[in-house]
Amino acid sequence: MLLPIVLLTVLAVTVLLYCMLLLFFRDRLVLADRLKDIGKTTETPSVVRQELAVPLYKRILQPVVARLSKIRFFLSQDRQKLIAEKLVIAGNPKNLSPLEFTFLKYLAVVLAVITGLFFTGVTAPAPVNYLLAGALGACLGWLLPDAILNMRVKWRQREVQKSLPDTLDLLTVSIEAGMGFDGAVLKVTEKTKGALSEELKGMLQEIHVGKPRREALRDLADRLKVDDLSSFIGAVIMAEQMGVRLGNVLRVQSDQMRRKRRQRAEEKALKAPIKMLFPLVFFIFPATFIILLGPAVIRITAAL
Repeated sequence: MLLPIVLLTVLAVTVLLYCMLLLFFRDRLVLADRLKDIGKTTETPSVVRQELAVPLYKRILQPVVARLSKIRFFLSQDRQKLIAEKLVIAGNPKNLSPLEFTFLKYLAVVLAVITGLFFTGVTAPAPVNYLLAGALGACLGWLLPDAILNMRVKWRQREVQKSLPDTLDLLTVSIEAGMGFDGAVLKVTEKTKGALSEELKGMLQEIHVGKPRREALRDLADRLKVDDLSSFIGAVIMAEQMGVRLGNVLRVQSDQMRRKRRQRAEEKALKAPIKMLFPLVFFIFPATFIILLGPAVIRITAAL
């Protein structure tokens, strides 16, 4: 009876870890695909080789998720729009749709419940423990994908905010050297890496296919929802409309972004003593008192 439960639990945990790896190691998988494309010979491979060259998740897991995600899962339009916005800000890992992400949440709930019931059966088999483990597993499985997505959204926004001043410096130098705005952005994307560089490349692709530059810039600000980036894009659009020299505007924006970054660093430094107060009071001070007063208390107790 125990062997099937063990095998089922191992399978469930393996599938859950595989789904999480697909979500968070997208960049490495894309890089591996590109390296495979570069290493291919000029000979036309057979159909079987072409199918085998496709990763396993694209052949099996992705079609299954796409078909099962067609079930609406009682997902409202507002909720779908919110999830879609978060996925876009997070870099749209594995090109997931809101319904596919919701399906992965249900799958995480099932796997977490099975795992909780298994460990309960091994450690403390009791009806109450089974009920608590199932409820806890369901809560964790439902909340964990949202928490991971929110963490990725905040991490990507912080990365964009952190790299924006340096990107503006490179952009200012390129424009003052005589390059156009599109050429300067292309040069910046070649010299830098990260989330902002990827988004700028996407913006250039939209411009090349015919989208006006102003719309592409506004879409970039709407995708990332970073205040500093929105301020910069608004200044660039206003400079183009009013005919102001773009190099001067970019230099002012660069100085302003650096000033904001310095202010944020000073704010974090001022908050550090307050954040250190709680571990000092609850962890360090009690251990120090035990070390200092422990021998004295033992001697007093022995004397009395």
